[in-house]
Amino acid sequence: LSPPGDSYGVLPRPCRALVLLNPHSGSGRALDDFQAVVQPMLAEADIATTVFVTERPHHAHEKVRDEDLSQWHTLVVVSGDGLLFEVVNGLMERPDWREALKKPLCILPGGSGNALAASINYYGGYDHVAKKKLLTNCTFMLCKGLHTQMDLVSLSTASGKRFFSFLGFGWGFISDVDIDSEKYRWLGSARFTLGTLQCLAKLRVYQGRLSYLPVAAEQGSLPRDPQAPVTNGHIPQPAGTGAPGSLPPDSLLAPLGQPVPAHWTVVPEEEFVLVYAIYQSHLGTNMLMAPAARLHDGCIHLFYMKAGISRVSLLKLFLSMARGTHLDLNCPHLCYVPVRAFRLEPRVAAGVMTVDGEALACEPVQG
Repeated sequence: LSPPGDSYGVLPRPCRALVLLNPHSGSGRALDDFQAVVQPMLAEADIATTVFVTERPHHAHEKVRDEDLSQWHTLVVVSGDGLLFEVVNGLMERPDWREALKKPLCILPGGSGNALAASINYYGGYDHVAKKKLLTNCTFMLCKGLHTQMDLVSLSTASGKRFFSFLGFGWGFISDVDIDSEKYRWLGSARFTLGTLQCLAKLRVYQGRLSYLPVAAEQGSLPRDPQAPVTNGHIPQPAGTGAPGSLPPDSLLAPLGQPVPAHWTVVPEEEFVLVYAIYQSHLGTNMLMAPAARLHDGCIHLFYMKAGISRVSLLKLFLSMARGTHLDLNCPHLCYVPVRAFRLEPRVAAGVMTVDGEALACEPVQG
């Protein structure tokens, strides 16, 4: 993936890669596919691998948080999106997180969702592919050393947790499909189709307040220099402000117990079928949810669906999302707005929330 102005071939040769692999992700073929497809390509490209096979949840998180990473030129994640979420948050817990985040990260699809891999394939201008072809395309980008920056979104919850997210935050229908279909992991990406049909049958409505800062309404907003580094949707302070190793402040947000700033928009409706804040183009290999998204656009693509939509209309939207044409249907219940920040306050703790496909308890959250 090499947009204009970005470095081509940043990896030295020979190159040393730490590969973090979850053998249970997706339909359980990640290790076989890595050995059959990926390793021969990396050997040709003079990339030597140290393979770390995870044995339990949070194993990769602890590995990258505590490890001396200087012996590797790149970290390669072979899994679905969940393992990359662990790796990103492990890196952010390091005292030297600013330096650690400069190490190139690579995602090779080995799960059932593979949203980031599908997004990168799309940004790179490749045809829509899945399974082994997607794995081959992503490995090819790693072999070439293609590299660009990626935004992270800082999420904070009412109970005081803070996460760094690269893909999306959801509540309602999409999150229900994601979590309810976990039991069908062996089906690979077909688990989401089955989950969608099951959740359609028992369509639920969620009550809460949604607020956001639209991209256009940001005070003193200037077009962003695409070369400027960005964390949490704002230009970071020069190094040396705050304690060394301290995380960047959420400069666009008011504390969760206080009202949102006056120049934010509060959505008048309070009954939703779904809320999804996505920062990449794809929500899965067959779900092009935000066709306008780019890796480094400083933007959260906020979708919400108001209550009252029929099951037939909802199914039509989801089927058209495979091609990214769902917004062309002009469905009055589906709203899309590019934002810099958002807040969601559920009226009661109902349903599950997800961040990068991982389940969260339902509570007020902002990002």
